[in-house]
Amino acid sequence: MTKTAMTQAGLNLIQQALSIYDSDLRLAVFNRRFGEMFDLPERLMTEGAGFEETIRHLVACGEYGPVDDQETFIRARVDQARAFEPHYMERTRANGRTISVEGAPLPQGGWVTVYTDITAVKRQEALLRTRSELLSEEVLKRSEELAAANRKLAATNAALEEAQRELRESEARTRLTTEMMPAHIARVDASGHYSFSNRRLSSVMPGRPSEIVGLHISEALGAAYRKVQPYLERALRGEESIFEFTDEGSSRRIRAMFTPDPVEPGVYILSHDVTEETQARAALQQTRRRELAVQLTSGMAHDFSNLLTIILGMQSKLARLVSDPQAEALVTATLQAARRGGDLLNRIADITSHRAWRPEPVELAGFLRDLETLATPSLPAGLTLEIETSAEGAYLLDPGLLQDAALNLVLNAADACAGPGTIHIALRRLKDTWLELEVRDSGPGFSEQALKHGLDPFFTTKGGEGTGLGLAMVYDMTKLAGGEVKLANGAQGGACVTLRLPLRPAESLARGGLVLLVEDNPELRAQLRETLTGLGHSVAEAASVAEACALAEGLEVDLVLSDISLEGEAPGSELPLLLPHLPVHLMTSLPPDHPLHEEARRRAPVLAKPFTDAELAAFLGHRRRAA
Repeated sequence: MTKTAMTQAGLNLIQQALSIYDSDLRLAVFNRRFGEMFDLPERLMTEGAGFEETIRHLVACGEYGPVDDQETFIRARVDQARAFEPHYMERTRANGRTISVEGAPLPQGGWVTVYTDITAVKRQEALLRTRSELLSEEVLKRSEELAAANRKLAATNAALEEAQRELRESEARTRLTTEMMPAHIARVDASGHYSFSNRRLSSVMPGRPSEIVGLHISEALGAAYRKVQPYLERALRGEESIFEFTDEGSSRRIRAMFTPDPVEPGVYILSHDVTEETQARAALQQTRRRELAVQLTSGMAHDFSNLLTIILGMQSKLARLVSDPQAEALVTATLQAARRGGDLLNRIADITSHRAWRPEPVELAGFLRDLETLATPSLPAGLTLEIETSAEGAYLLDPGLLQDAALNLVLNAADACAGPGTIHIALRRLKDTWLELEVRDSGPGFSEQALKHGLDPFFTTKGGEGTGLGLAMVYDMTKLAGGEVKLANGAQGGACVTLRLPLRPAESLARGGLVLLVEDNPELRAQLRETLTGLGHSVAEAASVAEACALAEGLEVDLVLSDISLEGEAPGSELPLLLPHLPVHLMTSLPPDHPLHEEARRRAPVLAKPFTDAELAAFLGHRRRAA
């Protein structure tokens, strides 16, 4: 016999009638005595039967005696059930029997009610009252003592009800707090079923249900359960875990904490979406690595450049002095090697020089047209370039860096295709999280070694013809944007390189729109005002966050442009939170690793100072085709 069947059998043995309705006023649990006491039909004795339909049946059967306005009576009973309060009452039924009704709310919503036939007790009480004059003084004394004890019990019950009320209010406040948190908060029991959860799972991991209490964690998470299962098992053994994983269903990066329940077997779960944080962290790490590379290579590159300059000069002089054909060939080879060394130094300088990801609105269709125009003349005969896009509109991208990376991939693919073939370029949105650029060719594909080390600087499969810096520069560009690079071989053969960049749709600002300029430096504010009015906008000015919020309440603002460092206590990075109905763009001269700069990037687009008028115009949404 199953646990559910055993529980039902036990309930059927209870002499009182019992019913439990859930928060939707649907019958969830009952025993046989419930149906027998009120002579209910089979349709009202099934799980899911409606409370209103049951009351309507009882009124029609005369359970409550004559009722003048049945619909008003039924509606009053339903309204009382929706605002359920704990109670105890006694009532005489239409058949003359007396029952007591005791109800209490449940923490999960809904309520439980117990009905007891007290007809015999009432008859005994009536008999006792009619013969009270025959009772001895001792019995009366005991009755008085019992009455006093009952009054004390009633007072205790009142205090208990007040404590229950306070507990329910505290629980309601706790639940409201968990619902307001931008994270999924839950608890699973020892069997892996949710015993508590707020409704945030679907916002943290799109595609999952919001109502998950009672579900097994594997049902709620789907394929992602395989990634969290080892940590859940460790937490059930008493080991706390903090970890991150990528949800393949939504491409979101999730950070989770599993904490063992110290009271009873179970695990508390806290998880939230850290996709944008991960992207910003990847960009910052790449910037720091590049800064270290600059320190290591800049001095060597300078010295080697001087040496190569000397070698090139002396070899050119030697070529003019020596007329021996064999010597001329050696001089020519030396010059070619030195020039290749110079080219290599230039590539090193490119990859280690100070660069920043400067996003601006870029129309994808125009970007792909320009890419096709630039790449096609460089392709050998018989090699076809195919371009496909399923993403339309404008997105915040650095067109120069992205174009360099895409051309690099196309030329690499052309080198890999020894004869006629195809290079396929696809640009698509991925799960509202990434903008994905894929370059696939019909060549022999990557070797195992290339799949492992293809993104490492100076790794090449071209022998003396390659520098090994092409894919490294693509990797560097992608990491600066907070994205990722994947190397793979296609199912039908050929190499496939995939760039994933953070998806940042661009909002176009129409000319003539009102820009709220928030800058505490009067000279810079005047310069920016002139630039903005030159672009056709009207400008309202503020010097602090408080002043900006006050202006935004009374003006029809189209866009907010604010510095991060302002006068007053609040930084400009607070404006995206304080003005969620307005597009906010931020600017700063703070370094990328400054905490305020990092926080700002997670909330809004950020333009690094100094910048030109053209860069500001592009940043604010004056779109142009990628050059």
